Amino acid sequence: MRRALVFALPCLLTATFILSAQEKDIAYDLLLRHGKIVDGAGNPWFHGDLAIRDGKIVALGKITGKAKREIDVRGLIVAPGFIDMHSHSDFTLLEDGLAQSKIRQGVTTEVLGEGSSVAPYVGKLTPRAAKVQGKTVRWTTLSGYFEVVERAGISTNVTTFVGLGQVWECVMGKSHARPTKAQLEEMKALVEQAMKEGAAGLSSMLMMPPGSLATTDDIVELCKVVAKYGGTYASHIRTEGVGVLEAIQEAIEIGRRSGVTVEIIHIKIADQQFWGRMNLIIQKIDDARKDGVNVGANIYPYTRGHNNLASIIPPWAHEGGTAKMLARLKDPAERAKIRKDVEHGVPGWYNHYTAVGGDWSRMLVSANTGYKGLTMDRILAARTKGKKADLVEEFFDLLVEEGGSVPTVFDHHTEKDMNLAMQQPWCSIGSDGLALATEGPLRRGHPHPRSFGTFPRILGVYVRERGILKLEDAVRRMTSLTATKLGLRDRGILRPGMAADVTVFDAERVIDRATYTEPFRYSEGIEYVIVNGQVVLDRGKHTGARPGRALRRVG
Repeated sequence: MRRALVFALPCLLTATFILSAQEKDIAYDLLLRHGKIVDGAGNPWFHGDLAIRDGKIVALGKITGKAKREIDVRGLIVAPGFIDMHSHSDFTLLEDGLAQSKIRQGVTTEVLGEGSSVAPYVGKLTPRAAKVQGKTVRWTTLSGYFEVVERAGISTNVTTFVGLGQVWECVMGKSHARPTKAQLEEMKALVEQAMKEGAAGLSSMLMMPPGSLATTDDIVELCKVVAKYGGTYASHIRTEGVGVLEAIQEAIEIGRRSGVTVEIIHIKIADQQFWGRMNLIIQKIDDARKDGVNVGANIYPYTRGHNNLASIIPPWAHEGGTAKMLARLKDPAERAKIRKDVEHGVPGWYNHYTAVGGDWSRMLVSANTGYKGLTMDRILAARTKGKKADLVEEFFDLLVEEGGSVPTVFDHHTEKDMNLAMQQPWCSIGSDGLALATEGPLRRGHPHPRSFGTFPRILGVYVRERGILKLEDAVRRMTSLTATKLGLRDRGILRPGMAADVTVFDAERVIDRATYTEPFRYSEGIEYVIVNGQVVLDRGKHTGARPGRALRRVG
C-alpha cells in the first residue's frame, strides 16, 4: 500500500503543475472572437476581438491569449450595452430583477425617474411599499432604493433622476397652493440630498399636477442645485401639442438661467393641429446650442404614446388627488365645468382628447381590466349598446367605475416628424417602457410594445429596412451619447478600462416583434448581452445572472 502511494505522489504533483500552468495561460474571463466591432463613438465598424477580465474591457482588436470562455461572434455586431434613456422599471425590477423584456433588447442600463421617482419619501409623502422576494420593503431616500435594488439582485444596471413631482409632494402634499419661500427651500434641500446620493439630475412631468404647478422660476431654482453637481434636467415638457414651441422654449430658458444640461423627454408633436412643424422645434434647439445652452432630447420609435384616460381631465380637477377628482365627476355642476374644459381646452394645458381630434378610435386601452386591448370607440359603443348617446358623459362614467385610472395608448404623432427628430445629432433613444415578461407576474395589462421592442426596432426598421439612420450612428445614440448626457464615464463605449457592458446582435435579423395588439413578444436577433463582465443573455436565452449595479452619478 505504501509503495502505491509513493508512485501516486509524483503523478499528483505533475497534474497540479499542469493545471497551474494552464491557469497561468488564461489571461481573460471572456473573449469575443471575430466580431464586427461598433465601438459606440460613431466610428465605422471594424473586425476584431474583445477581451474581458474582472468586469472590465481589457483589450480590443486582434488578441492573442486564452480565456475561461471564448465565444465566436463571427458575422455579429459587437456593441456597447444599450442605455435606455427613459425607463419606468423602478418597481418592476424589484418584483423580478431579470428584466427580461429589456435584456432581450440589448439594454444593460435603465435610466429611471420622470415627474415621480423612487425617492424621496419624506414629509407629506408616505413611503411606498414594495414586494421584494416575498417581503414588504420600504425606503425613504435614493440611497435606500439603491441598496434595496442591489440587494434584491438585478440583471441590468440602474441610475435615476429625482422627480420634481416627488419633492413637490413631499413638501406640499396634494395641495395646489403656491409654495412659500421656505417651502421652496425645503424642496431644494431634498434635491441636493438626492444629488449627493447619486441622482442623475432632476426630472419633471409638467403636463399634469403636481409638476404643472411649478413655475419656470421654481424649476430654475431647483435646477441651480442640480447644476452644482453637474447633473441634468430632464423634462416631459408642459405640452406636446398646440403650445409645444413655447414649452420647448421654457426648457431652454431653464437651462440658460440655471446653467444645467437639458434633456427633453420623448420629443414629439402630439397634436394633429401642429403636425409637420418638427423643423421649428429643431431650429429652436439648434439655436440654443449655438448660444451655449446644452440641450438634447430622446425619442422612442413609435407614433403612439402611453398615458391615462385621467389625463383628459383638466389639471384643476385633480387637486386633492384621485378621490377628489372622482368626487368632482360625481357632482353635476363640477362635471359640467370639466366637460367644458375637455371639449374646448384650457390655455397652457395639453389636452389628449383634442390632440387626437376627439377621435375615440385613436385611444387603445391598456388597463388590466376587461377593456384591455380595445379602442375607446368600441368600448363606448358596447357600453351604450350602439344607441345614440353622449360619449363624453359615458367616458366620465367609465372613469369613475375604474377608480379614476385607465392606462391608455394614444395615437397622436407622425412618422415624418418623428424621423426628422430621430436624425438630429443630439437625439438619443429611450423606451418610456418597463421591464416586463411574457410569462409570470410581469405579464399583466396591455402595455405599449415599446417595453419589448424599442431598441431592436431602431436597428431593424430604422437602420436596416428604411435607412433613416446608419448602423454606427444608431448605436452611438443608444450608448455613448446617452452615457455622456448622464455623466456615466465608464459606460457607453468599447475601450480598454471601460465597464464590460456589451451587446452582441445580428444586424441582418434583429427586429421587434411586439405590436399594439400583441405586445407580449420578445424581440429577435439579440444574441448575447454582457453586464459588468457576466453573460446575462446567452444565444438569446436568459442565464438568470443578476450582475447589475446602481450607478450613482458623481458630480
